[in-house]
Amino acid sequence: MKDLPFTRPTLGDEELAVVAEVLKSGWITTGPKVAQLEQALETYIGGGVSARLFNSATSALEAVLLAAEIGPGDEVIVPAMSFVATANVVLRTGATPVFVDVDLHSRVVNARALEAALTPKTRAVMPVHLCGLAADLQPIYDLAQKHGLLVLEDAAQAIGTRYRGRQLGSFGNPVVFSFHPNKNMTTIEGGAVACGETALVERLQSIRFHGFSPDEQGVMTVEEWGGKMNLPDVCAAVGLEQLRKLDGFNQKRRSLAGRYFESLPRHPALLLPVDDAGHSWHMFSVCLDAEQIGMTRAQVIEDFRQQGIMLGTHYPAIHLFPLYRRMGYGPGDFPAAERIGGQTLTLPLFPTMEPADVDRVCAHFATLLRRAAA
Repeated sequence: MKDLPFTRPTLGDEELAVVAEVLKSGWITTGPKVAQLEQALETYIGGGVSARLFNSATSALEAVLLAAEIGPGDEVIVPAMSFVATANVVLRTGATPVFVDVDLHSRVVNARALEAALTPKTRAVMPVHLCGLAADLQPIYDLAQKHGLLVLEDAAQAIGTRYRGRQLGSFGNPVVFSFHPNKNMTTIEGGAVACGETALVERLQSIRFHGFSPDEQGVMTVEEWGGKMNLPDVCAAVGLEQLRKLDGFNQKRRSLAGRYFESLPRHPALLLPVDDAGHSWHMFSVCLDAEQIGMTRAQVIEDFRQQGIMLGTHYPAIHLFPLYRRMGYGPGDFPAAERIGGQTLTLPLFPTMEPADVDRVCAHFATLLRRAAA
């Protein structure tokens, strides 16, 4: 029986053809394909926002913080449960990440947790739409408006996710998406910012490429620092094809997630994720209390691997990494994030999976839990 990875990019002949077309054109770095993909993203997201492409979501997050002039002496509130880049970009600007806990079941942060962490130094909050599930944004928007804060949404895992019937990114504040190969659509590597604030978008465009901007005569000049964060055309060409397929990809992900909900065994040691109509299902992650069934998580992962089923562990709680322990954080600070980080198993989920693949995963889960109870 073939091995079943926890994820795999879905690429076809169309992507191969457009890559060849770009390579033959002689223009492979940032150019017309980037402009086309930015326009296509603006149409897809809606809300009249502008989109700007970057070489990664990490670069895009950093660029937004820099464009908003967040730096030394400032604090940015981030969830303790996310990929580590969410906090790392805050450090890169010289600002201080302030961690808060997440909801155990949804894995996302809420406005109450953010409000409790506010100080006079708080400049921004960064809700993360983990695994493709949107955080409850309206209370967060209300909180930010009350205190004059930037809301920077980390939607790296949530392209195509909807909140209250609208695409994430369409509400105007800066929202960052990732197009890494394991995301719902890919540009090989890459990311994007969607934003409705013209001045911020202009600064992002300058920051992503050496600080270049045109003067009154249209001559390029440099008024501020900028990085090398631009996306090549060859990547944008792949993204254009992927964006055309995105809704189909996400529909298949939702179908597979529904089958997981139907077929996974119910057991006191197994905590299933939260479902939602707008969920794009980047990942289907469960929490398994392996100790309760007399195993370690590593043993469970190896048990599945022996059956050709590969599981992930997304993610460790950020505040427990040595980098952040040196800032004074430690075990017990954020119990939900720590439980998620210690118990998560990411199950296989990608558009070319078949329902039988889900059944295979669920059947082995049932076998594992029965065996542990014997």
